[in-house]
Amino acid sequence: MTYNEEEKKEIIKRYKDLLSDTYETLTKKDKELIRKAFDLATEAHVEQRRKTGEPYIYHPIAVAKIVSNEIGLGATSIAAALLHDVVEDTKYTTEDIHKLFGETIARIVKGLTKISHLKKDQNVSLQAENYRKMLLTLHDDVRVILIKIADRLHNMQTMDAMPPHKQVKISSETLFIYAPLAHRLGLYNIKTQLEDLGLKYTEPEVYQDIFNKITQSKEEQDIYIKTFSKVIKDTLDKEKMKYEIKGRPKSIYSIRRKMLNQGVTFDEVYDKFAIRIIYNSTRKNEKFKAWKIYSVVTDHFTPNPKRLRDWITQPKSTGYEALHITVMGLKGRWVEVQIRSERMNEIAERGYAAHFKYKQGNAKESGLETWLNLLKETLENTESNAVDFVEQFKLNLYAKEIYIFTPNGDIKNLPKGATPVDFAFAIHTEVGLQCRGAKVNGKIVPLSHELQSGDQVEIITSKNQKPKLSWLDFVITASAKSKIKNSLKEEEKEIANEGKEILSRKLRHIKIPFNEKTINELVNYFKLKTSLDLFLRFGNGTIENKQLKEFASNRSNSFYNFFKSTIRKKNTTTTTKVKEEITYKYDLLVFGKDEEKLDYKNAKCCTPIPGDKVFGFITISEGIKIHKLNCPNAVALQANYAYRILSAKWIDSSQQEHKISLLIKGVDNKGLVTEVTRVISNQLNINLYGININGDEGYFEGKLKIGIKNKDQFKKIVIALKKIDGIVKVSRAQQ
Repeated sequence: MTYNEEEKKEIIKRYKDLLSDTYETLTKKDKELIRKAFDLATEAHVEQRRKTGEPYIYHPIAVAKIVSNEIGLGATSIAAALLHDVVEDTKYTTEDIHKLFGETIARIVKGLTKISHLKKDQNVSLQAENYRKMLLTLHDDVRVILIKIADRLHNMQTMDAMPPHKQVKISSETLFIYAPLAHRLGLYNIKTQLEDLGLKYTEPEVYQDIFNKITQSKEEQDIYIKTFSKVIKDTLDKEKMKYEIKGRPKSIYSIRRKMLNQGVTFDEVYDKFAIRIIYNSTRKNEKFKAWKIYSVVTDHFTPNPKRLRDWITQPKSTGYEALHITVMGLKGRWVEVQIRSERMNEIAERGYAAHFKYKQGNAKESGLETWLNLLKETLENTESNAVDFVEQFKLNLYAKEIYIFTPNGDIKNLPKGATPVDFAFAIHTEVGLQCRGAKVNGKIVPLSHELQSGDQVEIITSKNQKPKLSWLDFVITASAKSKIKNSLKEEEKEIANEGKEILSRKLRHIKIPFNEKTINELVNYFKLKTSLDLFLRFGNGTIENKQLKEFASNRSNSFYNFFKSTIRKKNTTTTTKVKEEITYKYDLLVFGKDEEKLDYKNAKCCTPIPGDKVFGFITISEGIKIHKLNCPNAVALQANYAYRILSAKWIDSSQQEHKISLLIKGVDNKGLVTEVTRVISNQLNINLYGININGDEGYFEGKLKIGIKNKDQFKKIVIALKKIDGIVKVSRAQQ
């Protein structure tokens, strides 16, 4: 297959657009390099077509244009962007690229190819491991991730030809990791586009509704911005300022987020647009001019003192600088005004590239470089679970920043919600590991104290201090979490070994054998996950002798054993169908468009039952698990592992049995257990698989494990149990 004449003309036209629209001025040598890359890519992709039927080469050219114009990178990155899919999709190898284009471009292309190759590791989430691998390239050469973000943006812009399930997968992944990364690298324009496009495919109706409303109100907003600008324009002109005033509508995604967070309608979102004043200045006068413009704006409009953001005196760690103020504008409307110099605006538009363009000689290490150094340290901790790591890392990408002072007056940037322990680890790993207390503004505070911007913090250390497990409940930085977990692992091994000895000794004392069966019973009794958890609790003394004796008493109680045997017996009997139960015809769960019958298990996090809206999730070692669509984990699963999601629906439930847990509470009553068993097993003819009831001073709580067939049956059980004398509350357990 070759390109036809029309396609050849279009390819050349797009290539010329790329060259004419570069952020950096290209030398003759630069143009030769880009042409060489273009020629190779055009030839290499000649056989390939996109889903739309267009030549594949359109995609690398578009990615190179985003890299060049929107991110602002130079010839090396433009060439690498043109070649980014060559090794992945064609006959060319990394060695070929190295011979033809040299080490740097080969390294970038290799990094981009690595990201596309999933590691087939059965012990971790493939997708999360892929993210970790991708994030590692940030420190090796940040250009790799910048080109990958450009690649993702163009894919999002051209997704209409893809099937809906792929659109949802790619969009969820984009919102989960790529948009936060673009935000952290200062690519605010690209972040906004990624978020809006992500919403377009994950919630198309919501997106279209907000888009239509913004379009309808655009003319009114333009008039408002023009009138607002005129008020301050005359004063700025008198001051002989060189400036430009622009109106910037808020993104569809940010409006949607405000509507959800504040529980308001579109019309009630007051700041749907912002006004940006971009002024011309030398570096020396930038700050002075910014505050002068601030003074002019606040002379005409009353500012909201709680909404002043000074990122000129203390820039964000992304390199972002600006003054943001919110003022009461015309017609009683709040308006956000952003004040930036041309240099600041370039950094805001292009992030990394512009930041380094303006970096001066031996200037202090930038926030971005500091962050990249911290990032490498965290990423290279291969001990941490990949899924946990990506979740923690993602939270820190979007976190709002606070500024904390050291006792010497130095400033540290931390995410909002950070604690003294986060601050201690930000100073140095050893300071964090030996942290035993903290003073905030001269007063001793708990280590879980939430720091506020402007606090001065002094860390009290001790060589005998070690990190505590409880610290993980309140630290929020990925770096601190990672270092605490590493430190705890060695200590845990020692405590668990000691706990194992203690448990063995205690069981011997109460004449219970120390074997695998007993350990499993103890793990279940104390509602733990593993034997290691059990040994740890005996090692650190959180399980007391009294609790172990209660276990022994339950174990030998004949009443307990009677119910165990009754339940076991019940498992072997077949239940007869009760006709009135068959209200809904849901006896089968089927998957995908072809409605295939596949083996599956119910997820413990949301325990779906027939009639619930569900989806299937392909696990690594336990087959397909079923989750409710409104399961708390649904969003994370869609984003992290969308390629493992299966559509599913119930088509009949009358013959299917599903195990769920019920919680019952009330006033203790003699014969309560017998009555509960009678109602469930005899009256309703439902299988009872487990019963655990604990009483204390006339009050009881219990957990029942039962097998039910559908929602109707579930309702009948709840009604019947509530009729039993003494039972006050019946609810479905989440786990």
